[in-house]
Amino acid sequence: MKKILLNILKSILFFSVGFTILYLVYRTQNANYVAECAQKGIPDAECSLLHKVITDFKGANYWWILVVLICFTWSNLSRAIRWNMMIRPLGYRPKISNAFFSVMLGYLANLGLPRAGEVVRAGVFSKVENIAVEKVMGTIVLDRIIDVISILIVTGLALLLEYDRIWGYFSEEFSLDEKIAGLLQSKLIWILLLLGISFLIGLFVFRKRLMQTALYQKVEGIIKGFVEGILTVRQLDRPLLFLFHSINIWLMYFLMTYFCFFSFAPTASLPMVAGLTVFVFGAWGIVIPSPGGMGTYHFLVGVALATFGVSADDAFSFANINFFSIQIGCNVLMGLLSLALVFYLNRNYTPKAIQTNN
Repeated sequence: MKKILLNILKSILFFSVGFTILYLVYRTQNANYVAECAQKGIPDAECSLLHKVITDFKGANYWWILVVLICFTWSNLSRAIRWNMMIRPLGYRPKISNAFFSVMLGYLANLGLPRAGEVVRAGVFSKVENIAVEKVMGTIVLDRIIDVISILIVTGLALLLEYDRIWGYFSEEFSLDEKIAGLLQSKLIWILLLLGISFLIGLFVFRKRLMQTALYQKVEGIIKGFVEGILTVRQLDRPLLFLFHSINIWLMYFLMTYFCFFSFAPTASLPMVAGLTVFVFGAWGIVIPSPGGMGTYHFLVGVALATFGVSADDAFSFANINFFSIQIGCNVLMGLLSLALVFYLNRNYTPKAIQTNN
């Protein structure tokens, strides 16, 4: 009972954080929108950002949103196939449909309690495939490690292609050049730098003693586990196919943002590189622990679109169109459908193990 109550309180906390960030973003953008209306001579009573968002959502091209939903489904089908490829070396032959349903249920759970999706995903898959949950969780950890590497690669690509634009925008908006120059002239930064170097020298000098401590051995074990998890990829039967699905997952994620541009007139003419930049900013917004990235996604997408000259109110509308189309159209509806199907379709299912010759 205490565990259920604790999970409920956690869900309320994360939803509160998400709604608070979303509200703060809305309030700031609404104030700017009202000020813009005043300059144009439009009465305040006829100037509401919420009304604009609803109107923009109604006027969106839903055929393009349908394409976004198809890309979402395709990406998660690739994720399910890739996940199955990681499980097969353990001696099991799971169904792709069960992997897909489990992934979708994980996304649905994340809307209620961030990071709970991995636990739900592992639990459902373990039950229907009769695989020890700790083994399933190990493959999910590897899956997430690959995702971290992927988002870092995609972020690096976006910075490589649009570094001048991104740095120029932040420098102008936040006076970064002046702040960095002032920071370099600060005595505090040099003191911290000196302390950091001294700390590293101390670690090197006393490394043998540190290696005997329990903390060092624990950290070493975590690093070894990380490396071992990465190296299990070598046990895959078809590594090139694994690489294809890994690329396809993130390609579809990118196309979900880019194709959504065409559903909304103010973003329809933006170039593909803008889609990459907005996708990367939005991806980091979703990584931050809030329900599905609520609020944080809207803020960072707005920042990214601003670098391409999209007004704050139009950026806020686009963020809502993309966010709620995916969260409601995909995560909620497909999650509920998966919940209805996963146990029904497996009522007479007997999991199969891979036959080995001993």
